[in-house]
Amino acid sequence: MVFSSAAFMFYFLPLTILLYHMVPDRMKNAVLLAVSLFFYGFGEPVYILIMLLSIFIDYFNGIFIEKFRHRKNLSKVFLILSITANLGLLGFFKYADFFIGNTNLFFGTDRELLSVALPIGISFFTFQTMSYSIDVYRGEVKAQKNLITFGTYVSMFPQLIAGPIVIYKDVEKQLEKRQTDLSHLTEGMHRFILGLGKKVLLANSIGALWEQVKMIPVEELTVVTAWIGAAAFSLQIYFDFSGYSDMAIGLGKLFGFDFLENFNYPFISRSVTEFWRRWHMSLSKWFRNYLYFPLGGNRKGRWITLRNIAVVWMLTGFWHGASWNYVFWGMYFAVVLILEKTLLRKFLEKSGKLFSRVYTLPVLLVSFVIFALEDLSHLSGYLKVMAGKGALMDEFSLYLMDRYALLFLLLLLFSTPWPYRRYLQFLDRRGRSQTVVSAMVLLGIFLLSAAYIVDGAYNPFLYFRF
Repeated sequence: MVFSSAAFMFYFLPLTILLYHMVPDRMKNAVLLAVSLFFYGFGEPVYILIMLLSIFIDYFNGIFIEKFRHRKNLSKVFLILSITANLGLLGFFKYADFFIGNTNLFFGTDRELLSVALPIGISFFTFQTMSYSIDVYRGEVKAQKNLITFGTYVSMFPQLIAGPIVIYKDVEKQLEKRQTDLSHLTEGMHRFILGLGKKVLLANSIGALWEQVKMIPVEELTVVTAWIGAAAFSLQIYFDFSGYSDMAIGLGKLFGFDFLENFNYPFISRSVTEFWRRWHMSLSKWFRNYLYFPLGGNRKGRWITLRNIAVVWMLTGFWHGASWNYVFWGMYFAVVLILEKTLLRKFLEKSGKLFSRVYTLPVLLVSFVIFALEDLSHLSGYLKVMAGKGALMDEFSLYLMDRYALLFLLLLLFSTPWPYRRYLQFLDRRGRSQTVVSAMVLLGIFLLSAAYIVDGAYNPFLYFRF
């Protein structure tokens, strides 16, 4: 079940909100845990067992890590057990076939693939539970003694399947006591509907273009069409994923949680370094706090810093998927970020906004093509066309420019903070009528989105498989 589905919007969510707000405060975590497990097992009930196993492993390891903190070696044993169990589950379900397949390829063996289905959101909740164990070990949080409360943290459906990655210490107090008043409900629905519109009306619309372009054989692809396709996918994944994050943050508010932001208009960045401060911020924060800094960060000299950047980005790429294109995607960013840190930073700081953004956007478009195409031969051919191999344009290129020009302009506009700021300014000027105006705008977005969903139109969710 995904947020942009009729089953979620018209059945699951209304019933969950009604039930949640009917029960007394002491039962709210239990209700949230129960509905989250139902949500998680809606497609594959057997994977509720994986979720429960993850909850039990880290619940008990957290308790033992804290209990034996005065015996550092024993406490570290339970931390290692927690990390090993989490990475073991992630490795088995997400990466086992990748390693078996590549072993067969490189060594000529013929081992059968496991072909196990990937539990949804396993990459996200694995990182959440690992961060909890690490923070308990560091003494930054106390171990959660209430199993229901801990289970609620791990399985919370608003951010379960695609983040944002919620760190336990950021919601520790909210798990114990939180407000669910009218202002939270209003703000939550506002944020959810805006995210729904971004995903359904914007991401899906431009995604249809990318679906057309990626099906073209590279021998028939022109340079202009390839760049149009790259721009289309870049905008699709931004509005898809940031829209989902907005929906998750809005849903969190409906149940009294304040999740941290996950996107901050990344396409206005003046460097790739800045881009990663604005894109999927919860993932960047996780790798920074739980890998980059423990490796030494930038405190142990230039070469160690560059090594740490390379390691972090190799693993960031591999975290996204069990395919070589994700590894190459991580390596690509490692190279670009190292170049910016060592050679380009001062130049970009001194250059004007226009030049730095003209540099940044093509670099990002290439990265999203690497991210999108898992078939390496297709990827290689596509990148060669983007580099200038083949005809410049054809009739299909002209058709795409004519057909999608207005949509591109609209998406580029909404990828900046300007429209939302103007919207807020407009509401401020409306005085008492601002509530009516805002409600009408949100109702329009919701009805259009709902009509799109009920119609059964193109409605993928790109981060569902991660």
